[in-house]
Amino acid sequence: MSKKMWPIIMQFLRTNAPYITLPIAAVVGIIGYNLESLLSDRYTPYNKSVQDQRVDRLSSEEEILNDPTNVKKLKYQENVLGRNVSPSLEKN
Repeated sequence: MSKKMWPIIMQFLRTNAPYITLPIAAVVGIIGYNLESLLSDRYTPYNKSVQDQRVDRLSSEEEILNDPTNVKKLKYQENVLGRNVSPSLEKN
């Protein structure tokens, strides 16, 4: 290709960018979707409902608040980053 041809090619690509990138993005998306479905684990374990968890927490807090001798020390209890871990990432 000669040097005079590059500006014509670039102008063509610039004006037709949506028509060129849309099929490429669709192919990449389809490949990524299928690859993720092959590699990931879609199993979601059972968790109690949010309302049930709240009732349990409030009832346990009431027991603690009723007994003034039961004082929990302020110390680091658990890893904050490990609180909402995906089931596929948990260590068994």
